[in-house]
Amino acid sequence: MRTSLSGTPALRRFVWYARQIATNVDRRFFLAILPVVVAMVLVSAVIVTVVEKPITVESFAASINWGLLAVVGRAPAGYVETAIGWLVYWILVLFGVGIVGTITAAIVGIVINFLLKEGQGMGVSGFRDHVIVCGWNQTARDLISELRLDDRKVRIALIHNGDRNPAGPSVYYVKGEPTNAGDLERAGIKEAASAVVFPLESTSDSDMKSILVAMTIRSLAPWVRVVAEVNDPLHVDHFRRAGADELLVTSHVASRLLARSAVYPGLTDVVQDLVSSGGSELFTVSVPDGCAGLDWDKATLRFRTDYSANFTAVIRTGRTMFNPTPDFTLRPDDEVVVIANELGRMVPSASATNVAHPAVKRVVTVAAPEPVATAVAEAQGPQQ
Repeated sequence: MRTSLSGTPALRRFVWYARQIATNVDRRFFLAILPVVVAMVLVSAVIVTVVEKPITVESFAASINWGLLAVVGRAPAGYVETAIGWLVYWILVLFGVGIVGTITAAIVGIVINFLLKEGQGMGVSGFRDHVIVCGWNQTARDLISELRLDDRKVRIALIHNGDRNPAGPSVYYVKGEPTNAGDLERAGIKEAASAVVFPLESTSDSDMKSILVAMTIRSLAPWVRVVAEVNDPLHVDHFRRAGADELLVTSHVASRLLARSAVYPGLTDVVQDLVSSGGSELFTVSVPDGCAGLDWDKATLRFRTDYSANFTAVIRTGRTMFNPTPDFTLRPDDEVVVIANELGRMVPSASATNVAHPAVKRVVTVAAPEPVATAVAEAQGPQQ
């Protein structure tokens, strides 16, 4: 995570606003003022030089310098001594006050306009390595509450086309559509860690919009991890083709978990505890140094004694293994699923570390427990 001043969201927002101001300033206004200022100073310098000074190049240059200083209110005292000189001086002073006031009003108006847009969700997040929430529903609300409790203190940007920020002041609000490339860029999609896509309604049509959001994100930032909530299991293949990395089929997860809890009481509480911050949690980590080559039993003992973690599963080439064969050994490129109170000295796995984009050093994985993977696999049907 960057800690330098150049990486702070406040400075990045300031730079963005400065560019917007430079783009939106009416240059014709300043180009029109400049000739008037030059003409006023030259005429005043001629009058003062003819009336009070010797007619030389040096005197005329000094009068021009005096005229410019008079416009900005810094003219040296005693340069003019006649009534005509004083009259010219006050005309220049009043002219300068008007010019400065006009320019100041124009700049302040632009700044106020952008500050108002910031409050209305029309600004830019300025975040790095953050999570972007695309869309708003009850699941999105719960996800943000969960991320707020996470030890890693993830920064969150929300894209939602509403009248106000529904997530509260701790979440940066971008008013817009997640399908709009400009709104995604204002949320910082190209430097985000991951994006979570939520349907606005529990309908198949909402899935279609979520698929379009995933495609837009993938086209703008192929390196960003995309997680999506799916209403209809029949749309899982479409989400995969759109580039979604992980899917949550809400109906399947809920029904399967309820079914298991009906037969084996207490499983619901166990799963909720494992996927919630506080207490024991599920983590996906890389194989620690010295663990590659160990069999299942030795790896389990090593994780328990060295890392205070319970070794539960291995993800190898996209396949999750819970009970491998006796000849199983850990590989350096495996991803290990553990249950622990905190990461400690364990390092997030390769899937949780984005190395494809140099601006992104770490990615917060919004991972789903094993029942989600089971539900997705069943929705996809048998593999050929």
